[in-house]
Amino acid sequence: MSYFSLIYLGIFSLIISILSFFNIIYSYYFNLYLSIDSYVYSLILSLITGSIFLFKKKDNYKVNIYHKIITVIAGYFFLPLILSIPFYFSIYNLSFLDSYFETISGFTSTGFTIFENIKHLDQSLILWRSSTQWIGGLYFLFSIILLIDIFDNNLKKSLTNFIAFDISETLKQSFKILILYTILTFFIFLILKIFDFRTFDSFNLSMTIISSGGFLPFNSISLVLNSNIKEVVFSLLMLVSFFSIFLSYNLCFLKNRNINFFQEDIYLLIYLLSLIVIFFSFLNFDYDFSLLFFSLASSISNIGFALENSPKNLSFIFLILVIIGGSFFSTSSGIRFFKLYVLFKFSLNNLISHVKPINVSNNKELFSEISLDKLIINKYFLSVIIFIISLLFLSSFLTFFGISFENSFKISILTLMNTVNSSLYGIEDFNFQNLQFIIKYIMIIFMIIGRVELLTVLIILKKFLFKS
Repeated sequence: MSYFSLIYLGIFSLIISILSFFNIIYSYYFNLYLSIDSYVYSLILSLITGSIFLFKKKDNYKVNIYHKIITVIAGYFFLPLILSIPFYFSIYNLSFLDSYFETISGFTSTGFTIFENIKHLDQSLILWRSSTQWIGGLYFLFSIILLIDIFDNNLKKSLTNFIAFDISETLKQSFKILILYTILTFFIFLILKIFDFRTFDSFNLSMTIISSGGFLPFNSISLVLNSNIKEVVFSLLMLVSFFSIFLSYNLCFLKNRNINFFQEDIYLLIYLLSLIVIFFSFLNFDYDFSLLFFSLASSISNIGFALENSPKNLSFIFLILVIIGGSFFSTSSGIRFFKLYVLFKFSLNNLISHVKPINVSNNKELFSEISLDKLIINKYFLSVIIFIISLLFLSSFLTFFGISFENSFKISILTLMNTVNSSLYGIEDFNFQNLQFIIKYIMIIFMIIGRVELLTVLIILKKFLFKS
């Protein structure tokens, strides 16, 4: 691997060592000695790995987009190996595959779990599960900055006025992400504490919400959301991972920002308000504002939590919202609303131009004078095609191994969209621990694909298969 790749993975290895140290302190403070050795192992391994990677002799290789893609994908496989150590050496006799599956599920912010009863876990391991989500969300945001040239050049304008993303600008934006991510986590923690959540629950839930994760420190979210006001507050907090992580920063420095910096968030706000009007005008069968708003926020943020009395008759609609997703610069997954909006507008303009050739097709973005070129639109269209192909492949594979078609289809969507299974989608009690080993490996791969997008894999294949 290149010097750049080792530095990138070494930094995150050291972050893992910090999280391991905190868990050791926590275990000592609350006399949780049974599993403390496992965090010592992860601390030592992450420190050694990070030190070796960071102090490797610098090479002269020029970092190109292929190095960046390989680095990001390698991190999704390598870093969870270190994070899985506390699961493997815990007192719960987990196999390596189950430990790795649980870790990948947390690191990709999916939330599938092999544990049937969370209340039987010791608090240090619950805290570690939440930590895998937190660092996974941070890794995902860093990876977006690293691979931004693949996804969308225009979205750079929501970050900076510079044309190119050189090393200094990449470091600047990455540091900004780290600060914002940490501050927002602390902000969510404070809000939860203000509304009388337990300190331990608030800390775990703050790491879950900021990362769009699916791990809970208890068996059901209904155990703590025991009032309408708590449901509404929690719903609003889930929207933090729906909008861009830079939204709060841009609002604080409003005088220095033009409309480009808020473009995607304006789209998302209009989308959210439209959904609220539609849901409460036509789908509010039980006249429960807080319940329906919670289900709506949980789906569009790709978190996937459900209350006990969630509207199960709307599961298909909620799945559609999961597929659409949130902001490009958030920890949520999904195809992204902005992409679908652009594709819809482009298709509509082309239909009009064929029906009325005298009309000039207008592909300018709303709230902007920028016109989308064909290359960007082709990328968006390819990402939708790739999702459909991935969905068909994964659902067919799961069906072949004895899972019902309905469950296979739903689990495939949730896997690719990195969203936890719940009663909101009619698939709450799915047993992941008893799945065949080959299914677990396939789901691990597709949970990672849901984060890096198959487009990056195709670019790597093109590099080696079509060298010309």
